[in-house]
Amino acid sequence: MIHIVRGIMDHKRFQGPSAFLLLTVAVALGATAVTALESGDEGALVLMIGIREHVILLGWLALAALTGSVLLGLKKSSLRTPLVTMLLVIGAPTLLLGGLVSAAFGGSDEEVATESAPGLGDRRLLVVARSSVLDPVRCVYVDQGNSPLERRWTVGCFNGDSEDNALIKTVWTAPDRIRMTTAEGAVHEVTIAPSGRPDRVVSVG
Repeated sequence: MIHIVRGIMDHKRFQGPSAFLLLTVAVALGATAVTALESGDEGALVLMIGIREHVILLGWLALAALTGSVLLGLKKSSLRTPLVTMLLVIGAPTLLLGGLVSAAFGGSDEEVATESAPGLGDRRLLVVARSSVLDPVRCVYVDQGNSPLERRWTVGCFNGDSEDNALIKTVWTAPDRIRMTTAEGAVHEVTIAPSGRPDRVVSVG
């Protein structure tokens, strides 16, 4: 894809402000998608995590913009048809496959509880029901900072396949401490550093 973009930009017959604008949009969308995918998990920007959930849509928009830029910018070039064909033959099946994989193994997680840390408006805990796994899993996260620089850290995950391991209560016991309680009464406490990073990640079940 990068080589195709460079080839379009270097071609002498590429012309028209609309074509260049579409090309710029395609590059921006592609770069955003790649950045979101490579942002990692622990300490990742919450903004990038949200974008990652819509990366297939970004891919389709980038493909549409790039195809449009070729059609508009290379009207008098013999490269126009081959480039459009290449884009559609490579891009469309790849995005369709990605969409199928995402639908089969992904899905939007459900936020079931949230609570700000006492005395700290830029720190909150978040309890999420994971939809990408078969077993009933709930994970606890800490979001630290303010948008758009807010970051997310994993505090713990609880597999409720066994009822005793199910997470039933999550509370702040201090501005830098979270207590998580399971159905069988097991208590797990985690301390949060000033950066938002927990001192450990609890895994139950």
